[in-house]
Amino acid sequence: FKYGDALTTADNVITFKFATKTIALMNGLHATFMAKPIYGINGSGMHTNCSLFRDGENAFYDPEAPLQLSETALHFIGGLLAHVKAITRVANPTINSYKRLVPGYEAPVYISWSGANRSALCRVPAPRGRSTRVEYRSPDPTCNPYLTFAAVLAAGMDGIRNRIDPPASLDRNIFKLTQEESEAMGIETLPGDLSTANRHLLADDVLCAALGAHVVENLDLIAAAEWDAFRTAVHPWEVAQYLSTY
Repeated sequence: FKYGDALTTADNVITFKFATKTIALMNGLHATFMAKPIYGINGSGMHTNCSLFRDGENAFYDPEAPLQLSETALHFIGGLLAHVKAITRVANPTINSYKRLVPGYEAPVYISWSGANRSALCRVPAPRGRSTRVEYRSPDPTCNPYLTFAAVLAAGMDGIRNRIDPPASLDRNIFKLTQEESEAMGIETLPGDLSTANRHLLADDVLCAALGAHVVENLDLIAAAEWDAFRTAVHPWEVAQYLSTY
């Protein structure tokens, strides 16, 4: 489907997933949107492209600015990166989501942005003019698109209102940086599990206000229940690793 406003796009995501699953079922197959169904290969992402328009013109585009990005675009990126740890609870909502968000694969882990670098969490694809947009690359298709788009917009608008500057654009291949190099450059990482992401959401007043108390309370309950079930389950890996050894 083509791009559209946030609500229409969220509707289209749900329709697309429903249609895909239905067609697969009609052909004796099961289509899954699980984030990381198979160990050792890249998982499934739902890269989200965002633009803002004012009076029919793309507010992210400034032909005279570096990278042809307006202050509005830069502050939107700044807000997105400032709140991205909290957004991760919504954009990556399952235990399995965090099996995709690990170093060594194409999924972004490092909180950064770039004009072209595909290893960055946020990048600005090449087209400019009306097509100028910010691509947020960590969401996966298990997310609720309505909540995810709302969280992204709330973070970006907070960046615009409060003029949050993003860090410098990072044009190196972040995947090839050592841990020491990334730490020296001040590059942080996304939460590594659902429980940690949930704590970041609960601590983020902007995101909590945007999503509303009812949604946040239920996200908290779901995360606690799923994390406790996962934490206490005995996994096949544990049986294979320890049963015969001990």
